[in-house]
Amino acid sequence: MIDAEWLYWLCGLFFLANAVLCGRERRYGAVAFWALLGLSFCYSTFVVAKTAAAWPLGLAVLVIAGLAGFGAVRKAELPVPTEAEQESSAAKLGNRLFVPALMIPLVALVFATMLASITVGGKPLLAAGTATLTGLGAGALIAVAVGLVLVRPAQPVGLGAPLREGSRLLQSIGWVVLLPQMLAVLGLLFDKSGVGKQVGTVLSGLLPGGSLLAAVVVYCVGMALFTVVMGNAFAAFPVMTAAVGWPVLIQQFHGNPALVFAVGMLAGFCGTLCTPMAANFNIVPAVLLEMKDRYGPIKAQLPTAIPLLACNIAIMYWLGF
Repeated sequence: MIDAEWLYWLCGLFFLANAVLCGRERRYGAVAFWALLGLSFCYSTFVVAKTAAAWPLGLAVLVIAGLAGFGAVRKAELPVPTEAEQESSAAKLGNRLFVPALMIPLVALVFATMLASITVGGKPLLAAGTATLTGLGAGALIAVAVGLVLVRPAQPVGLGAPLREGSRLLQSIGWVVLLPQMLAVLGLLFDKSGVGKQVGTVLSGLLPGGSLLAAVVVYCVGMALFTVVMGNAFAAFPVMTAAVGWPVLIQQFHGNPALVFAVGMLAGFCGTLCTPMAANFNIVPAVLLEMKDRYGPIKAQLPTAIPLLACNIAIMYWLGF
């Protein structure tokens, strides 16, 4: 049986390799940050299996946060191809540039829809609940291989090219790469502390009794607004689902849980398009592309986000019940 733990270890090893590359540049704050992050990914396996204590992991998280907060992980100035070299390579490859990126969702889809049902010796090939994640990791590895075949880098050869380029991109993004995990955990903390129930108590007084449309609008718009505030739909989901999604849309109106919650996440993603809090989606790309307007991606996405939110409301209302 194939578990998804291999993917976490692979991520951990990549962060450790990035720490080694930072060490060559004598950026010791970044070395500590990426090394602790990589070790945490690997050590977490034993914490989940209850064969190791959790407190070293918690201590590592505090140190990682401190290093990021005190500016130890600064953007590195690493050599990149000239603009002429980039344009020449892009013109040579054309639309084939998109092939590696498209391989990731394609392989993940195959794992989730086909390989998930395969059994070997009476046991499932993939561990329960890990098919999509395992497919995502396998898709990333296949995409790297396809990219090497397409680009055929001269130096460094083998895995050195994707490792060095991946490290360059990671160092350009910096600690912001952890924002999705941090915000998702924030959502879970809000849920455990009862924020969702309190929000539900407030909203229950505002919802017209027996109005399905009003409940759908409140859930979808609430997902978008909480995502704007918290920066990530995964953080908003536990709060709004505990407040409106489960008690009202599922238990009271008997909605289809899979469709309601999937469309609810899509409504949250509409908020992601509109907020600078989603720095890894909206601010980091502007920095990497050296855009003059750091809020350019948000301004460009607003005309899409608002109509898309309305479409999600309509889809949930007509198909979810």
